[in-house]
Amino acid sequence: MITKENQLVPQEQNKITKDYLLLDNVTKKFGTTVAVDHLTISVAKGEFIALLGPSGCGKTTTLRLIAGLEKPTEGKIFLDGQDITNVHPRERDVAMVFQDYALYPHMTLFENIAYPLKLRKVPRKTIEEKVLEVATRLGIKDLLSRRPGQVSGGQQQRAAVARALVYRPKIFLFDEPLSNLDAKLRLEARAFLQHLCKEEKITTIYVTHDQAEAMAMADRIGVMDQGKLLQIGTPFEIYHRPNNIFVAGFIGNPPMNLLTCFLKQEKDLTIIVGNEFELDLTLPLEQKFSFEKLGEKYLMLGFRPEHVKLSSEPGPYAIPGHLYAIQPLGAETLITLQVGTSLVSVRLFTDQPPTFSNQMYIHLNPNRIYIFAETGERLWP
Repeated sequence: MITKENQLVPQEQNKITKDYLLLDNVTKKFGTTVAVDHLTISVAKGEFIALLGPSGCGKTTTLRLIAGLEKPTEGKIFLDGQDITNVHPRERDVAMVFQDYALYPHMTLFENIAYPLKLRKVPRKTIEEKVLEVATRLGIKDLLSRRPGQVSGGQQQRAAVARALVYRPKIFLFDEPLSNLDAKLRLEARAFLQHLCKEEKITTIYVTHDQAEAMAMADRIGVMDQGKLLQIGTPFEIYHRPNNIFVAGFIGNPPMNLLTCFLKQEKDLTIIVGNEFELDLTLPLEQKFSFEKLGEKYLMLGFRPEHVKLSSEPGPYAIPGHLYAIQPLGAETLITLQVGTSLVSVRLFTDQPPTFSNQMYIHLNPNRIYIFAETGERLWP
């Protein structure tokens, strides 16, 4: 329960309320396994944050820590200026929507949505008014007498959101809520959830392994791996300025191409040498990058599939490759080429795919390339 004892002193409160939700150096261990590793995230009121990463990266554990279903091994959690680290889940005023929606199968949708209000002993007339109001807004008013097994997956998802929304929580917590829907419903639900959270101005933490969902919906994205927060920023920042190879390879569909290279410097020339290609990057890197200063030798060259062109002719920033596969996708065509032992993806936005030969050249835009250190961090740009 939130009491005077766990309220912040005025100086601390001024600092914390600037961050509506703050996870301050939070660690969670299960035995010797570190699920969340010294995580610090601040979230503004009304902000939509997506936590993105592969299975086992710690994103769902982070959500459970915010909900109070787990207690941190180290660190503190603040909500609206209050230390809620040891506050019971029921007293936190947060609402969680699970992957399987967690609707009671023996109850009608009305009873499921009304359940949180019944626990709070809200008068029945008020419950009826609130349930009807939220069900109307979510388009399931005519389904309230049905049980979860009698409605579609998309309708179940809306009922789960209605149950979370009905008592106006301080925070929405979503744990991969769209993963059980088919592709068409997922697109519809994505737009619906984004619109709802923005309209209601409810602070939202959304956990997903689907980078398209995170990019489409969130104000900011936190990319996690092995319990650590690798980068947090707007979708634009995460896409255009990934901090390291993991983020670069996780964001984008297809993800960024990454080729192992090494540096060769001849007189005043800076040359990147890869498997079956050499690129003279002296001019684009001039006065922007110093390999000598950093002492890097082995590098990773990165470029996104949509930032290159393809032709049968060589050029100054061209990498030769052998045609591996062609995938027509309607408005675009995805080409895969083999460069040495690596496969490289190229996206062509054209209604009429060009004629391909076995030997093709990938023409890089020197202003759209990335260089990473052997250890993984981004060196340039």
